[in-house]
Amino acid sequence: MATEKQLTDSRHTLTVEGRTRAAVTGVTDVLGFDEGLVTMETTAGALTVRGEGLHIEELNLEHGRVILTGEVTGLEYGEETGARAGLFGRLFG
Repeated sequence: MATEKQLTDSRHTLTVEGRTRAAVTGVTDVLGFDEGLVTMETTAGALTVRGEGLHIEELNLEHGRVILTGEVTGLEYGEETGARAGLFGRLFG
C-alpha cells in the first residue's frame, strides 16, 4: 500500500483555474519565490510560474503539493533541476 501512495504522490500534474489559481503535484522542492515568480523542482523537471501577486497558499513537500494564488501569466518547464542547474553544475556537469 505504501508503494502505491508513493507512486501517486510522485506523479506530476499541473492545473490552472481561471489564471488565478494553480495546483501542482509531484513537487520535490521550491527553489525560490516572490510575488512575480515561483520556481520549483518537480518529478517532470523544473517548473517556473510567472505572474503578479503570487502567493503560496499551500506548501506540502511531504505529499509533493503546492497551490498558488494570484494572476498567473506564464508557465515554463526546464530540464535541469537542483544543484546541477546552477552555475557550477553547468561548468562542471
